Amino acid sequence: MSIHLIVLAAGEGSRMESDHPKVLHEIAGAPMIAHALGVADTLEVSARVVVVGHGGDTVRAAVLNLDEDIRVFEQPEQLGTAHAVSMAAPAFKDATGDAVVLYGDTPFIRPETLTAMADARKNGADIVVLGFNAADPARYGRLITDGNTLTRIVEWKDATKAERAITLCNSGVIMAEAATLLRLSATVGNDNAAGEYYLTDIVELGHAEGLTAKVVTCSEAETLGINTRADLAVAEAVFQANARHEAMVNGVTLQAPDSVYFSYDTHIGRDAIVEPNVIFAPGVTVESGATIRAFSHLEGCHVGSGAVVGPYARLRPGAELSNNVKIGNFVEVKNAQIGDGAKVNHLSYIGDAEVGADTNIGAGTITCNYDGVFKHKTIIGKRVFIGSNTMLVAPITIGDEAMTATGTIVTRDVPDGDMAIGRHRQENKTGLARRLFQKLRAAKAAVKKG
Repeated sequence: MSIHLIVLAAGEGSRMESDHPKVLHEIAGAPMIAHALGVADTLEVSARVVVVGHGGDTVRAAVLNLDEDIRVFEQPEQLGTAHAVSMAAPAFKDATGDAVVLYGDTPFIRPETLTAMADARKNGADIVVLGFNAADPARYGRLITDGNTLTRIVEWKDATKAERAITLCNSGVIMAEAATLLRLSATVGNDNAAGEYYLTDIVELGHAEGLTAKVVTCSEAETLGINTRADLAVAEAVFQANARHEAMVNGVTLQAPDSVYFSYDTHIGRDAIVEPNVIFAPGVTVESGATIRAFSHLEGCHVGSGAVVGPYARLRPGAELSNNVKIGNFVEVKNAQIGDGAKVNHLSYIGDAEVGADTNIGAGTITCNYDGVFKHKTIIGKRVFIGSNTMLVAPITIGDEAMTATGTIVTRDVPDGDMAIGRHRQENKTGLARRLFQKLRAAKAAVKKG
């Protein structure tokens, strides 16, 4: 199926009580408009077009950051959805095939639903509208049908009492041949209670021309629109519930599903185990058989097969863990490649580094990678033993099978097989601790007495 995707993102969304455009508020780590555009990822889409209004420059920049090939058009005045579609007309001057209209604040329309709409087009419908049966129709527009034919769509403000009793509601999503969609949109009037140019009017206009319109239905949850912070929270919960269910269906063990949070692009392999209270920020891939232990936070990283992360670990962008790596409690890894079987078991920071296979990093180790201006790299070879509380002052290289003594500050490269010891000689001052405590306690007693 090859279609043109038109996403309308011109609404102000003032009920969000925000300085940011509504469609840039995030669900699962991505702007909600990214979810609407993402429906194209599994379909054959000829072009993606976005129409912006409120906060247009900001939305334009965000959209082009997602895909620089998206064409963006501005709707200077928000005069309705048909007017917004007309703003995109230059993108379809010579276009053939179908176009579908989606909305930047309706993020959960599924590719399967668009495929069903395309099938209805192939079966003879000139215009296809996505509808749903609402438990509480409230102020949704109603779909007026005659048998299997959709004759018109009426907005709640303009509906009669009998029409408001209809539970088949309009999602706003419409598919038609691109030229037909643009032509009918340009002829829509604004003789309605809101004084707006409604895209939904193209159904009645098309019917008057002898065009046929059909309804394809989906679940009400799929058409969830976001207008408030409360709606945003509901959308986040919907996404997380779906992501957790999909992960478990695909063979991932979630020990406490409701406490695990996914991003829009999280990928976890089968037989992986995720313990409670884990957060997957954007850009995370976890291979099969890995274990992510409780209270860990992962972002922009890759975890190899059989690796164990946490508990209480943080993987930052650029962390690459090979197979069977162990990253323990209160360890942070950033922009570092950790080789097969290496261990960083506790209380360490590894940043801007390469760690070779089967190396052991002792507790309290820090790669001192930042000099206040530049970041520097630490390279640690294979089968190295880094003693606890070692400071590795980058740039530095530790050779294969080398060792550092506990408490060492390493400022020079360590050749293969060498041991680095860099700490001051210890001196014991006989009786000094006892005399010092006596002096301090006496001073404290004098202060209290005074």
